[in-house]
Amino acid sequence: MEKKNSLKFGACIDTLYTELPWEKRFTAAKKDGFDCVEFWDWRTIDLEATRHFADEAGIRISGFNGDADYSLVDPAHKTRYLDELKRSLEAAQILGAPSVTIHSNALGEGGIVTDHYTGLSETVKICSMYDTLLASVKLAEAAGIQLNLEALNIYTDHAGNFLQSTRMGAEICRLIGSPKLKLLYDVYHMQINEGRICDHLKNYGNYIGHIHIADVPGRHEPGTGEIRYEYVCRFLHEMGYSGIIGCELFPKTDTATAVKAIMGLKAAYE
Repeated sequence: MEKKNSLKFGACIDTLYTELPWEKRFTAAKKDGFDCVEFWDWRTIDLEATRHFADEAGIRISGFNGDADYSLVDPAHKTRYLDELKRSLEAAQILGAPSVTIHSNALGEGGIVTDHYTGLSETVKICSMYDTLLASVKLAEAAGIQLNLEALNIYTDHAGNFLQSTRMGAEICRLIGSPKLKLLYDVYHMQINEGRICDHLKNYGNYIGHIHIADVPGRHEPGTGEIRYEYVCRFLHEMGYSGIIGCELFPKTDTATAVKAIMGLKAAYE
């Protein structure tokens, strides 16, 4: 029988299993012991076929990125942002995914922040994000899909991103007050931006709906960098975290080696 608070691990199949064709990544992830899969852009895939691949493999799709070329922090983007989010929520329903991931800023090729909005004040940015999120959660509630708001690191990968801290994200979620708005806490990004991983998990755990892991530096599998993931996973287990731990990481050598490291963590809580 599954433990009440056993840890569930998901594979990002845009970074893992990339040596395989798209349709074979679902079966490979299931065979290796992952509980679910996730990916980045639903617009580049065949939705019906992808749902079939997941169903055939017996593995669920946990989510994907729900924003595109528009930013929460730009008040001029509100209408277009909401139109695009609605399309993403409809895609989630087709795929059977319970969540979509959103960000403060639009991201381009390679995750580059497309506009730093240096011409907008911090006041305009935070008010615009709050206002558009209020409208976004109404769409999410109607669709029955959870929004996971992700902060990103600004030093290594996403210079210019507005949402940078766990505290700001959690406070926005608290003020919005919808069960369909949670944080995506990315351990890799937050180790770079702010550190004190377990303090932030403890202080803001009630607002966290999804977690991403990768080691620092390099964004590789656990055990290749400075983060003690054995301790982090034990902390999550003891706090009763019941969401997904998504492995959005780039294998240092190959997928098989990365999966071995991940499953070593997962096995301790099965």
